[in-house]
Amino acid sequence: MHRIVEGIVLRETETKETDKILTVLTRTEGKLAVVARGARRRRSRIAAAAQLLVYSEMTLYQKGNWSILDDASTIELFDGVRQDVELLALGSYFAELTELLTAEDVPAPEILSLLLNALYVLGTLRREPAQVKAAFELRLLALGGFEPMLECCAVCGADVPEEPMLDVVQGVLHCRRCVLEGRRGLSMPLCASSLAAMRHVLRCAPKKLYAFSLSPGALRWMEDAAEAFAAAQLERGFCTLDFYKQLRRSGGTLR
Repeated sequence: MHRIVEGIVLRETETKETDKILTVLTRTEGKLAVVARGARRRRSRIAAAAQLLVYSEMTLYQKGNWSILDDASTIELFDGVRQDVELLALGSYFAELTELLTAEDVPAPEILSLLLNALYVLGTLRREPAQVKAAFELRLLALGGFEPMLECCAVCGADVPEEPMLDVVQGVLHCRRCVLEGRRGLSMPLCASSLAAMRHVLRCAPKKLYAFSLSPGALRWMEDAAEAFAAAQLERGFCTLDFYKQLRRSGGTLR
């Protein structure tokens, strides 16, 4: 029996001579492992849909524990991302984060929409990658159950902490002069504007996620804090992030 789902490819793994196994985040069924038979053939009708970061309508059928891709119609290729090596590397990092924070067979429509919107603003609206990256990391972590507590200083309770800092291990805000009891982590410096932007990202409606602007310095503090928070909470690094940062340092060319 066939079923139709909409989903984006988070990972593709080559197998056998012409097949792929895809990790797909769908709107209604959550994360699925999908076998794309013959997807590596030159004239395969499913080749386009079986690529990383492609959003498609997929026709699947079940065979044992596997979902088999029978047909597909692409909805969005995100060409603006795919044609820029730095943006593709950043999008791959977004996909790796998303895969980690979603579960098989558990619908995650908010996370899917977050990823699709991030790729759209990167490739079509051409928003500043550092801004998109920081906002995506914070919002995704919050949706995945790792929301930082940014309402006030965790020690003195000040709504506007003096020289604010984010403890990325405990996930709380504090003033520079306030020492957290039993502190065992790393605190990243913020400023008033970067803190305000982070609060906006966690509280705003999805359509307003990127509706903020920061000076280059404040954006750098926000980006560094969001990245460190994601790494500390998930207790791991990401090879896709390392590759993106390497590309950014080299101006998009590697030797």
